[in-house]
Amino acid sequence: MSSKQLILSTYRQLLKEVDKQFTYRNNNKLWREEVISTYQKNRDLSNKEEIENSTKYALDILCFLRSSRKYNELLELNNPAHGYSVEKRIELTANRVGLKLPIVPLARVLDEEGPEQTINEKEIYTETDKVMTNLATSRNILFIGIIFHVAYIWSIFDIYFTSPLVHGMTTHKVDLPPPANRLVLIIGDGLRADKLYQLYSDESDQPITKAPFLRDIILNHGTFGVSHTRVPTESRPGHVALIAGFYEDVSAVTKGWKSNPVEFDSVFNQSRHTWSFGSPDILPMFADGASDPDKVETFMYGHESENFAKDAKELDIWVFDQLAQLFTNSSSNAKLYQQLHDDQIVIFLHLLGLDTNGHVYGPHSKEYIDNIKVVDEGINKAVRLIEEYYGHDGKTSYVFTADHGMSNRGNHGDGHPDNTRTPIIAWGAGVNKPNKTHPTGHDEFSADWYLNEVQRNDVLQADIAPFMASLIGINYPVNSVGELPLVYLNNTPLFKAQSLFVNAKEISEQYQVKYELKKRTEIMFKPFAPLSNSTHNREILLSKIQELIDTEQYEEAEIMCEILIQLSLEGLRYFQTYDWLMLRSIVTVGYLGWIFYSLKHTLKEYCLPNNNSSNRHSDRIAKYVNILAIISLTILMSIMYIQGSPATYYTYVIFAVYFCWNSLLDYETFTESCKLALGSRSPFILAGYIIGHIIALEIFVYSYFERSILSGCFVLGVLWPLIMPSSFRSENKLLLLYWSISCLASSIFTLLPVEKGEDILLVVYGGILILITGINSMVKSSKYIIGNDSDSKTMIIFQLLLVALSIIIVYDTTNKLKWRVGLPILNQYAAWIILAISTATPFFYGLRRKQHYLKRLTTLFLAFAPLFVILSISYEVLFYYFLTQTVLLWLEIERKLFLFEQSKQKQQEQESHRKLEMRDSRISLIFLFFIKVGFFGTGNVASLSSFSLQSVYRLTTIFNPFLMGGLLLLKILIPFFIVSSVFYILNKSIRLSPFSLFLLVLSISDIMTLNFFYLVRDDGSWLEIGTTISHFVISSLFVLFMILLFLLSEVLVGKVIIPEDEEKEEKKREKND
Repeated sequence: MSSKQLILSTYRQLLKEVDKQFTYRNNNKLWREEVISTYQKNRDLSNKEEIENSTKYALDILCFLRSSRKYNELLELNNPAHGYSVEKRIELTANRVGLKLPIVPLARVLDEEGPEQTINEKEIYTETDKVMTNLATSRNILFIGIIFHVAYIWSIFDIYFTSPLVHGMTTHKVDLPPPANRLVLIIGDGLRADKLYQLYSDESDQPITKAPFLRDIILNHGTFGVSHTRVPTESRPGHVALIAGFYEDVSAVTKGWKSNPVEFDSVFNQSRHTWSFGSPDILPMFADGASDPDKVETFMYGHESENFAKDAKELDIWVFDQLAQLFTNSSSNAKLYQQLHDDQIVIFLHLLGLDTNGHVYGPHSKEYIDNIKVVDEGINKAVRLIEEYYGHDGKTSYVFTADHGMSNRGNHGDGHPDNTRTPIIAWGAGVNKPNKTHPTGHDEFSADWYLNEVQRNDVLQADIAPFMASLIGINYPVNSVGELPLVYLNNTPLFKAQSLFVNAKEISEQYQVKYELKKRTEIMFKPFAPLSNSTHNREILLSKIQELIDTEQYEEAEIMCEILIQLSLEGLRYFQTYDWLMLRSIVTVGYLGWIFYSLKHTLKEYCLPNNNSSNRHSDRIAKYVNILAIISLTILMSIMYIQGSPATYYTYVIFAVYFCWNSLLDYETFTESCKLALGSRSPFILAGYIIGHIIALEIFVYSYFERSILSGCFVLGVLWPLIMPSSFRSENKLLLLYWSISCLASSIFTLLPVEKGEDILLVVYGGILILITGINSMVKSSKYIIGNDSDSKTMIIFQLLLVALSIIIVYDTTNKLKWRVGLPILNQYAAWIILAISTATPFFYGLRRKQHYLKRLTTLFLAFAPLFVILSISYEVLFYYFLTQTVLLWLEIERKLFLFEQSKQKQQEQESHRKLEMRDSRISLIFLFFIKVGFFGTGNVASLSSFSLQSVYRLTTIFNPFLMGGLLLLKILIPFFIVSSVFYILNKSIRLSPFSLFLLVLSISDIMTLNFFYLVRDDGSWLEIGTTISHFVISSLFVLFMILLFLLSEVLVGKVIIPEDEEKEEKKREKND
């Protein structure tokens, strides 16, 4: 390079740096002119030494300017207080450690001197003491909120689902020869009653059955009916009810469906020996819980066999093959031969194929129906094998049933009738033949079964355990609450009466143990009246029943047994709900206390100017409040201690008393907030605001029962611009038009049925819309570049590539699964890699650099899009697209409304954070609305079965409930990530503290939780019971999710820049310069 070229290159770089730092930024051309002038002087130099000195001089200046710029960029990136005044820095430092400075001018500290001008130390200590004793920072409130809601979510289990088990009972069995030596229990996992019993059309349109052997049993050899299960309709609780005879509490899910959360007795445990064949998810729970580990043998296939991409019928065929192998092995194994010929033995066949095919294809599919045929053929062969092995000795009883049903979507878990109605067919030794003389029990549900000629005998699922125990003459499981279904028994009147008598003694003994337990611990014990009088108590009734049996009055004895069983069950229920009134009252006070406690903090910190209300109560009132709190806490804690209450009860009391004490102590916060809100307005306006908010929250509660109400809210959103100022409407016509169109499009999704079939084209269309929007964002990305953000387009291109790849993979994988070729391993790995990279992108890209808020939201939108594409089977991607567009338009409308209102208020310098106003409550309600839409847009979260497992088959087809459930949960939460991030940016855009609106939402949302708490039902259909329980738990978790995801939104959003704020800071810097 020649000397002239070197000088020219150096001065060009210097000129660019000067323009970047001075010319364009401050509109200052002095430096630019100086550089040009110096270059013109030195460009014609010929002396080598002079050229080198001139070039070195220019390079030194260039190095200094670049280093200075880099230093300032790093300072802005890593020092949030950069550019603030000394006073502002001190205030931020105090806030970071949870303090607020006393309101004392900093100039008095820095500039003024002299004893007469020194700050009064007492004033400082007084102000600091007020802050330390009354102020809980926003993060403290969030932490308290998390602990509170986690603790109070458990209240639903303490109230409605305390463990029904008691210990210390003696075992009972019928002291008469049993009709059978052996029991064969066959459970078709996930089999719906109607699917087994109904007829199907063959190729010639003639009605046929898919289970001819079992139908022949129903019509000619056994007794059938419907077994009604309880929620949760999952495998573990269903098998526990069938084999142990009691309904396990829902809280067992927190301890795992496969392991024993509590020790319990079972038919297997009471048998002489049990052989069980089937799934590794079910068999170990009964083998591990047996009193003798060698008593229950298990024969299980590997977890890898539970592959949704393979033909699940092979799992059932494997079970039948293993049973045949067991009998074959006995010919060469003397010990096994002897065990198989003992009495009181059980053979358990667990058939998982139906459940697996139901999850993959649904209960209406050809695969599911064909699996019923495989099960029927397998049972036919197994029965023939067993009968031949035992020489048709007539000493084998058979029971075929299911643990739960299957929804039309191929899921289960909730209380829908499709999940709670399962078949039961019993035949063999000791079982009644079909009743064709007076067939009863049929209704509309069984109308298309064409089995009206025989009696239908429905039972509760727990009734099957005592029935099986009576057939082989073993002890009834001591925890069983099932009532022996006499209609299924074929034996002498004496045997029936004795069997029911044993059933009554076993259940009534549980009542007696619970009675003694409560009597010992309760302060003012109130016994169960129907079993605590001179004519009706356990001893008298047992004595009467025995007397009736001794005098051969068997029917009367059976009636008395049924009375004792019912009274005992009612007594168990009475003691189970004994503490309900107290617990409900404490929990209610706790929730109300939290509402006022969090609302008080919100009003005090973000509404009232300068925290005027802090500690302004009189010492006299404070004294009474403190005394009342201490007395209440002491009395309640003493009652808990005397009654031996669990630790959770103490937690409920402490929270309730603390929240009430704290709120009453600062009651003036509420009174002053009301005065501030009213101003010169009528009190009726404030009352109208409060009533309007309550009505809105009640509408949100109703949306849990009827999703379509959310569509109505979208329609109201379309009408929202009509009440905006006319001048604002005229200035933002296009924005408001887009808003209306987006609201109408989003309203469609909450009208669509939650039970959607697979439609891969809708997934592709949604992905294409995302690609088009992403390309448009890339084209316009130059408008949103702040600072050194040169890789903006590159990142968008990379994210669009991931979206496109996810669409291709989903389309190809879906077709491969339809063609029964299994999940392609390459597609599976690619899907996992795309999911991991795309989801991690927002956490690694752009967090530490300043980005335009629209650029950051585009990154988030595209980052979660591949995950949503991969986990969707129908219109979910379209929902994700339109919901995201709608919340982004909402953000823009709120920002422009705020700027419009600010422009009308001729204010001078505005603070970085303003106080909450009444109008801001609208934003909190709209945020809550979008959260509801996010949860209920593509399914009903209150129904566990409204989200299809098909959506996870692109990632795994091996059955793993926790992995699959986790993926579904992540999919459900993605809209929440977007909405909460937009909400965080909106807080910043309208100059509110990040926590202010969020805490307002947090305060009022528990009004909905209290609604659901009192809507919980413990009577009615299982669907009603299960749904109300789900609503409460979801509403409680919703508050917890809001807390956690709001903290996550801080991370996702990063250091976004709002244009108006940037302009304001620029003006400040210019002013300082």
